Amino acid sequence: MKKKIFRIVLLVGTLISLTFVPWILVWAWILPLPNTVQEQVDEAIGHGFDGMIVYVDEAGKPPAFYTSGWKNRENKIPADSKSIFKIASISKLYAAVSIAKLAKGNHLSLDDTLTDYFPELAGRIENAENITLKLMVQHRSGIPNFTSNPAYWENEQENGKKALEFALDLPASFKPDQGYEYSNTNYLLLRKIIDKVLGYSHEQYIKEQILLPLKLNNTFFSLSEVNLDDVMSGYYVGIDKDFKANENGMLATAEDVGIFLRALNDGSVFKEGEKEIYSSIYKYEHGGLVPGYQSLAEYHEDIDTVVVQFINTTDFNGYEWNLSEIMINRIVEIIKRTK
Repeated sequence: MKKKIFRIVLLVGTLISLTFVPWILVWAWILPLPNTVQEQVDEAIGHGFDGMIVYVDEAGKPPAFYTSGWKNRENKIPADSKSIFKIASISKLYAAVSIAKLAKGNHLSLDDTLTDYFPELAGRIENAENITLKLMVQHRSGIPNFTSNPAYWENEQENGKKALEFALDLPASFKPDQGYEYSNTNYLLLRKIIDKVLGYSHEQYIKEQILLPLKLNNTFFSLSEVNLDDVMSGYYVGIDKDFKANENGMLATAEDVGIFLRALNDGSVFKEGEKEIYSSIYKYEHGGLVPGYQSLAEYHEDIDTVVVQFINTTDFNGYEWNLSEIMINRIVEIIKRTK
């Protein structure tokens, strides 16, 4: 009798929980797996994405490109694998590589504190004198995330020019090294520290130390460096607007991101001793999200494969992000099957 009651309670609980899960996510997850990556990309557009680009680099094979949907839905321009895309937080990988390189070259120490570089932040950022560069790289600083401040989004494009202000004078999320919280403020400050250490911009350093050696000729730091027609349009569910003209930092083609991720994981982006430092501070894959643009860049060691996925549709609730994760997982499973 007790077992029967338990089963009923479990069933009711499951049904209740499912009522809060968008059925599009459930449906996308349980659908039979297609035979090819292209079929999966086409299927993804059927779930509501406007456009999609996928880059697959399997070791020993030429890179493969897959597209579906629109590069620009208003003008009915099909998705193009060579389109430039806003990679958002994937850019943190480039910054973390730079920190590792500078640490190896003794230009900075991972044990340096935030106030060693910006003493004026003492009292403006709680525990600033005890927050090390290493903790900032690892998102273990406790510094509040400026994009979590609702006031920031009241005018995101203008407020982005003074983003640090939206993290100042707030209580810490936790004491240094006593928790984890993803915070864009960490990398905003790290980039400023790189600028200060070098005496020139972190963009120039990344270009000289990463982009040029890897021949990444289609990676950029700002919309001002590109032809806007080459940028994939970006859409936000419920808003009738193309977010392409918004400035959101680094941009790249899927191929450039894939080449970089391969070099990051096989170590060819590093000089002697740098990879060991990097391995101690950050991860080897990343995602990115800004209004109208979401991206995932993954390396799967078991099949020695890089997969980069760009989707130009986002939403407020995060359902589109969850759906994108389901899509890339299915793509990886298809690749594994073909092996």
